[in-house]
Amino acid sequence: MRKRIIGNLQDAAPPVQDWLNVGSLAEVEITSEEAGHPIESALLSGLDGGWRAAGPGKQTIRLLFAHPQQLRRIWLNFVEPLTERTQEYVLRWSPDGGQSFREIVRQHWNFSPQGATSETEDHHVELPAVTVLELSIIPDTSGGNAFASLAQLRLA
Repeated sequence: MRKRIIGNLQDAAPPVQDWLNVGSLAEVEITSEEAGHPIESALLSGLDGGWRAAGPGKQTIRLLFAHPQQLRRIWLNFVEPLTERTQEYVLRWSPDGGQSFREIVRQHWNFSPQGATSETEDHHVELPAVTVLELSIIPDTSGGNAFASLAQLRLA
């Protein structure tokens, strides 16, 4: 019998060459960041550690594109190995520089150290001219003192 272990295809990200180079296409606005976990760690290929907020509560990450971008895919990975909590995130986009926003998705996820410690979402979209992409994270919907974090965000 021939056998190959291919891993979990649902969580697998496509090759690096398929992603937009966010570093050269966008300016980033964030509500806060921990010094050891800057936003670049979540947005740029080849960096580890992801982004983490400097304090608890709702956080926002905004990508401001210099030129409108056509987006077909938004890939997110959140990791929480220690704290049991329910997180909510909202993705929104703007075609007019942030004058108006359209919601893409609003999602809840339950993290548990004994089970689900990672959430990966692969949103297939048809967004013709994105000037602003906004990710808002409520790290604990029960109002606890959890810190928002984002392991990776990729766009295609």
